[in-house]
Amino acid sequence: MRLFVAVLATETNTFSPICIDRRAFEASLYAPPGTHPATPTLCSAPLTVGRVVTRELGWELIEGTSAWADPAGLINRQTYESLRDEILDQLRAAMPVDGVVLGLHGAMVADGYDDPEGDLLERVRAIVGPDILVCAELDPHSHLTARRCAAADFFVAFKEFPHTDFVERAEDLWRIAAGRLKGEVEPVMSVFDVRMIDVFPTSREPMRGFVEKLMRIEREDPDVLSLSVIHGFMAGDVPEMGTRIVAVTNGNRQKGEALAERLGMELFALRGTFLMPQADVATAVDEALSVSGGPVVIADMWDNPGGGTAGDATIVLAELLRRGVTNAALGTIWDPIAVQICMAAGEGAHIPLRFGAKSAPGTGDPIDAHVRIARVVPKAEMRFGDSFVPMGDCALVEVEGIDVILNSTRAQSFDPSLFSALGVDPGAKDILVVKSTNHFYDSFSRIASRIIYCAAGTPYPNDPAKTPYRKARRDIWPMVADPHGLMEKIPEPSEK
Repeated sequence: MRLFVAVLATETNTFSPICIDRRAFEASLYAPPGTHPATPTLCSAPLTVGRVVTRELGWELIEGTSAWADPAGLINRQTYESLRDEILDQLRAAMPVDGVVLGLHGAMVADGYDDPEGDLLERVRAIVGPDILVCAELDPHSHLTARRCAAADFFVAFKEFPHTDFVERAEDLWRIAAGRLKGEVEPVMSVFDVRMIDVFPTSREPMRGFVEKLMRIEREDPDVLSLSVIHGFMAGDVPEMGTRIVAVTNGNRQKGEALAERLGMELFALRGTFLMPQADVATAVDEALSVSGGPVVIADMWDNPGGGTAGDATIVLAELLRRGVTNAALGTIWDPIAVQICMAAGEGAHIPLRFGAKSAPGTGDPIDAHVRIARVVPKAEMRFGDSFVPMGDCALVEVEGIDVILNSTRAQSFDPSLFSALGVDPGAKDILVVKSTNHFYDSFSRIASRIIYCAAGTPYPNDPAKTPYRKARRDIWPMVADPHGLMEKIPEPSEK
């Protein structure tokens, strides 16, 4: 068997002012054929897992390019088309193949392309023909369009948010693909439109129990090969934005459609109950200061570079400084120019510095302070599970008793190693401020005495009922209260 694998992924916040060109992919991950490292980046696990699976089966794996850019705004059209065509040319050169396995995100938007993944998958299908296996792993924060469903045999999405299971789901993808190629299973994909958009953290109920139910069904029902929730991505202004259930069954489409609908309506019944409680800035700091024994983690949840924002909001830091808080650390504030200034000045220098809040309204005001440059680290990295996440050149500055990490490559706060990479002991701090909606939870919950989710400013469009979409559908909850017409189906009480 000959299998082709490639990766093309990013998450596009169409409201973000940070546009993506080829340099953004090169800063995060750009690996031509055969050069991908042994450890996966979020969406490239199909390649690293594929190496293991094909080696064990004695099959040939032909690697194409792997490209991943940290989430941001619109992708430059030439950048998308050149990376797409690079992978398609590699596939043509590899023909004939028995299957194509892709690592995609699913929420990519490029200039001129509302559905780049659908465009890529259609072109892959045109090259390999109707009978060759085409499948992909997706991030659940994606848009499951009809176009891409028509072009692929099946998808498997991460189940967890935070996405701690991207390797396990790539293993599921390859298990089903190998079964199909060996003639052991016939995967059939069924999709149900839940007609809603929400945020579904699996670190808390009710989504925790829902995901465990999916895994239980997979274990107990031999007809069910995979179940996925496509959460949707509310910061992507595209026509098919929204939540969907994907059921992959062994040749049983009727069962898959019924199961996807039943699970989708169960999810819909829980609408509005998933998101974690959020405190405003003053309340979050009050609560953090009331805790004896740290560290208390304050998550600046809507200034999340993992959702495409710049990650340069200063609102929480300004409140800490106003209160005279010390023994705190913040990671990170994206400001490449400030990092350059700090690296030029060198470690130990005391300089006046303006940093942060340069990207967009709703991020606060720039911080003007006299700082000490405690540490500079070229090409710093933090961990995320089995992956290493680049933060670019970084500087640690001390501002009135608070350690602030400035980075040049945007990255959300995945792991306490983002602090230790700059010489800060996170466990010794009373307060840690991170920029992440929920990906931080798995690792930081192991050291935190308390976690506080803070809604500070408006760098991210987090209320779909009020977001000024231009393209997204308006016939889903919470834009409308009853998109399934459930109230119409309730019979009127009979008169006696």
